[in-house]
Amino acid sequence: MRYVLPLVASLAMIMSASAGISHAEDCAAAGTVGSGGSASADGTSASTLGTAGACVTDDGSTASIGSAASAASIDGKAKSRTKIQENDNQLKAQSKAQALDQGTFSKSQTKTRANGDELESRTRTMSHVPGQKPVKSTSENSVILPVE
Repeated sequence: MRYVLPLVASLAMIMSASAGISHAEDCAAAGTVGSGGSASADGTSASTLGTAGACVTDDGSTASIGSAASAASIDGKAKSRTKIQENDNQLKAQSKAQALDQGTFSKSQTKTRANGDELESRTRTMSHVPGQKPVKSTSENSVILPVE
């Protein structure tokens, strides 16, 4: 019996809170974009990714952005970072990861941007073992939302 009262009170609070919820406006155009990549060589590894989404409505547009980075090294150094910048016109994210073990290294970088009706994401990776040719890769995606 002592659990019934808190349960009833919790349900009453949830019901009263949901009564004031307004529903989201439908998007006239919506889209998502993303890219990511990993590089590894002899005990080093680096990965980054980024994603963005936008919804264009009659009242304007909304956007979201996310990005992440990770790096690891068995015997060396590893570092990663992510920065997200916001202003009235756009959202920008940049993630970098790098792992270094003597002359062997792996690195990855992703830049993602949501600017009004345009979404972009680009990832560049590279790994290198001394005495061998570096391995490089680039992945790029972009979306332009239709505007009425």
